[in-house]
Amino acid sequence: MSGPTRAPPPGAFLRDARFWAALLAAPLLWAAGYVWLSPPTDWGWPLRHPRELLYFALLYPLIEELLFRGLLQGRLLRYAPLRRHWHGLSGANLLTSAVFTGLHFLMHPPLAAAAVLAPSLIFGYFRDRHGRLEASMVLHMFYNLGYFWVFG
Repeated sequence: MSGPTRAPPPGAFLRDARFWAALLAAPLLWAAGYVWLSPPTDWGWPLRHPRELLYFALLYPLIEELLFRGLLQGRLLRYAPLRRHWHGLSGANLLTSAVFTGLHFLMHPPLAAAAVLAPSLIFGYFRDRHGRLEASMVLHMFYNLGYFWVFG
């Protein structure tokens, strides 16, 4: 009989090659979105409005990760059927990401709201993989930083 599984130590995600791949994928996605959508971009807005950048890139992702991956996904993982994985994604992650994406439809244009699904699944994957919120928080902050810088 094995003992309880322990969460990895803080910062263990930094030794995870998949984390770095997910981090490096973000600039590729921003570039593809920029080429495809050709948004009118004001590259200097974060320097003129640093408070807004802090909200979008740090505060909101932190709160969203605590609520969605921490509270909701954490609670859903208590149920055995939602701990099962399909192609690397837990049922808890799939359900949490559906709720997270659905709520974005309330405040964003449909295409932007739908585009939240893939990053949400990635954040949830790392929450499951590491049993902690650090990796999902860092990824969410980084993804938001680039998204709002490019697409404002």
